[in-house]
Amino acid sequence: VDGDKNNEKMECKVCIVNSTLLYGFEYLGNTARLVITPLTDKCYRTLMGAFALYYGGAPEGPAGTGKTESTKDLAKALAIFCVVFNCSDSMDYLQLAKFFKGLASSGSWCCFDEFN
Repeated sequence: VDGDKNNEKMECKVCIVNSTLLYGFEYLGNTARLVITPLTDKCYRTLMGAFALYYGGAPEGPAGTGKTESTKDLAKALAIFCVVFNCSDSMDYLQLAKFFKGLASSGSWCCFDEFN
């Protein structure tokens, strides 16, 4: 995404600070959103900065502080589907290969929960 050129396509840009991502146009339903606190705002700015540089994000902190919910809510704000994947010891490489293949083909985000 280049901010200096005119947008000739049907695109919508989402900007936070100096990070710009394209809006996903994925209809995710009319569900409740998170309350924006200074911590969720900082999480959004950090994740947007990482994604604009083609990196990922790994929010960390104590259990029950809203890491997964904040990631899902940012994906919803960008209209990108986010899959929450609960990790377990019984996973093998074939299951993960199918999962990553589906993520890559759909362009969805993934949030690995219980990743120990």
